[in-house]
Amino acid sequence: MSNTHRTPGVVPGRLAAGAYAENFSDKVPPLDPHEAAVAADRCYFCYDAPCTRACPTAIDIPMFIRQIAAGRPEAAARTIFDRNILGGMCARVCPTEQLCEAVCVREAAEGQPVEIGRLQRFATDALMAGGSHPYARAASTGRRVAVVGAGPAGLACAHRLATRGHDVVLFDAREKPGGLNEYGIAAYKAADGFARREVEWLIGIGGITIENGRALGRDLTLDALRADYDAVFLGIGLAGVNALRAEGEDKGHVRDAVDFIAELRQSTDLSKLPVGRDVVVIGGGMTAVDAAVQSKLLGAENVTIVYRRDRAQMSASEAERNQAAAKGVRIITGAAPVRIIGNGAVREVEFAYTRDEGGSLAMTAETFHLRADQLFKAIGQTLDGAPEGLALSGRKIAVTGPGRTSLAGVWAGGDCAAGGDDLTVTAVAEGRDAAEDIHASLIG
Repeated sequence: MSNTHRTPGVVPGRLAAGAYAENFSDKVPPLDPHEAAVAADRCYFCYDAPCTRACPTAIDIPMFIRQIAAGRPEAAARTIFDRNILGGMCARVCPTEQLCEAVCVREAAEGQPVEIGRLQRFATDALMAGGSHPYARAASTGRRVAVVGAGPAGLACAHRLATRGHDVVLFDAREKPGGLNEYGIAAYKAADGFARREVEWLIGIGGITIENGRALGRDLTLDALRADYDAVFLGIGLAGVNALRAEGEDKGHVRDAVDFIAELRQSTDLSKLPVGRDVVVIGGGMTAVDAAVQSKLLGAENVTIVYRRDRAQMSASEAERNQAAAKGVRIITGAAPVRIIGNGAVREVEFAYTRDEGGSLAMTAETFHLRADQLFKAIGQTLDGAPEGLALSGRKIAVTGPGRTSLAGVWAGGDCAAGGDDLTVTAVAEGRDAAEDIHASLIG
């Protein structure tokens, strides 16, 4: 490690040059054909399989594993993509340990489930490596649909609409499509530019035009889209970030974790990305874990996650929390920030222990301090500027059935829509199902 490793403050180059590539390589290496065959052989091919019922996109998991076992990974991939066109990314980022693998019969019997996620990656990678797109467009319907947001929900919606013969214009506020897959997940989960390659492969079906740098409310209005297109789908995600509401929140080197992750994902030279020596992350979800682990991988000496409730209530999966601990990240629960201390930039953070009082969280008088030269906020995101006229449910767009909003001809899905669980795989399902409802509406 370089001499700057123990330097206080937020500085780049904390590691030796070769360490970055190693630290940010694939978190879980892909299976080779022999390993895939052995893993597939463990499946019981259950009738009415609990794994399929646990999958938000309802992939026929026993079928695709049987196809792998028979030496037909491309056929397995087609089984996956029929239900989840972003099956390649979901194989990398989906919390399978909480979904399909959690209910696997092998897990119940032996404590070791079939490696469904890795088998899904094996199959989808095999088909995508061929380059050609496995789907063909239906005859043109002459209908045009605007999809706003090129994240998982928008991409899934656009692809399914294209297969039905509709022309799709996919708008996105950022410079690149992909949404959270491109900007919001840890780099080691989608190494080697996979998010970009997946989008390029997906739009290979044709009929999808992408316009980047076009934001709803800034460059586009919902009224104009409704007038110019036969239908509109909103997959705009959650661009706003909740405030910490702690004294000193405006001090230097206090920033949103999502911005840090996006900057890291777009960096072409991680040795030039500054990181603190003592990093504190506030939050209990996947974003908090991703920010903490990647800070450690960039060379931070001490990284601590602080969450206001107990460990069981953290939305980050147990596997993610264990991985963070394995990387040397400390997790403190039952504490909330009171004050950020420092002269200009953060120097330390004061926390108060919390207690549960009948479901409500209360701050106690007992406090402690953590040294911090960099503080990341990962306390949830919120809808930023919902288009006027759309009914809301809480702080998200209200939807009924397969994504129908309160406005005729407008659908919504993914993180911006109420009722979901903020997972990539759920966003894909919502975009896909909204597309089918849009198609049914357009063809009468």
